[in-house]
Amino acid sequence: MATDRHVRNRLTPWRLVLGVLALVVVLVAAVCVGAADLGWTTVLAELWAQLSGTTSPLDQRGADILWQLRVPRVLLACLVGAALASAGAAYQGVFRNPLADPYLLGAAAGAGLGATLAVVFAPGTRDWIIGPIPLAAFAGALLGVGLTWVLGRSARGTGTAILLLAGVAVAAFLTSVQTFVQQLDTDSIKQVYTWMLGGLNTTGWQDVLITLPYIVPAVIVLCLCTRLLDVLALGDDEAGSLGVHPGRVRLVVLGAASLATAAAVSVSGLIGFVGIVVPHVVRLLAGVSYRVVLPLSLIGGGIFLVIADEIARTVIAPAELPLGVVTAFTGAPFFVLVLRRNRGKLS
Repeated sequence: MATDRHVRNRLTPWRLVLGVLALVVVLVAAVCVGAADLGWTTVLAELWAQLSGTTSPLDQRGADILWQLRVPRVLLACLVGAALASAGAAYQGVFRNPLADPYLLGAAAGAGLGATLAVVFAPGTRDWIIGPIPLAAFAGALLGVGLTWVLGRSARGTGTAILLLAGVAVAAFLTSVQTFVQQLDTDSIKQVYTWMLGGLNTTGWQDVLITLPYIVPAVIVLCLCTRLLDVLALGDDEAGSLGVHPGRVRLVVLGAASLATAAAVSVSGLIGFVGIVVPHVVRLLAGVSYRVVLPLSLIGGGIFLVIADEIARTVIAPAELPLGVVTAFTGAPFFVLVLRRNRGKLS
């Protein structure tokens, strides 16, 4: 029994390889399908032509659709899903709370407010690689999480219910401020509202390049902190006796998770439930250690959002569903199941 538990709490090579293979299959399948019917055999032939240096089977229009629209969108969905899922797992580790995620803790609402401020007061800067939108969203995400934590602590409790209520209150407040800012510039209302519903209507490689400098370092830091998150799960006193400084660990992990959330939200809008669904599925299938949960959540988040985005852009083609609607349709019932599963821990 002890051996089985030890295996379930290790990131074995076969698990990692299986996860990466699943991600590659989903990415290739998503590239092959879209509103424009390029033909999946033709797309596969094009991918092979690019790898082998042979003649492309696509005309110029088909090549532009594939490489300038479809491929960057699929990669962006993978990046955003990986960022939100790994951030959700990290928040759950820091707060030792199974229901913590970027959306419920106010980080997404804060990032949304920051991004809206950048849209309204810094127009014309979206094309910058290191632009103000991710930076403003990062500051807003930190503000949202910080306010939630302070409000929860001021209630003299650290239980799940208190933290959730604090997150709901903070998110509502930040959303109201965001609405007020939108009214200051009515020309931005449609853009911001569409963005709030969640979506990956990327204009090409621009959004991928904007998010990479933020998401990649953030997830690397989170993966390096997996052992420390396992130690935090033992409690602050036990962590301190093992030479770990809980306050410093929380600061680093919260900063990295908020940076990943901010970068994702700044290009995708408010997409909820990814940070709850994916880490819990990973725990059910692979174990509870963060050395397993966080890396596999990174891969699983990419898989989940690529599939969700594929549904969003094809189910009512040529129109599109907001991506946030698709994730909520899946995540809301799952959240209820998680809530029931952990009802004994609510206090």
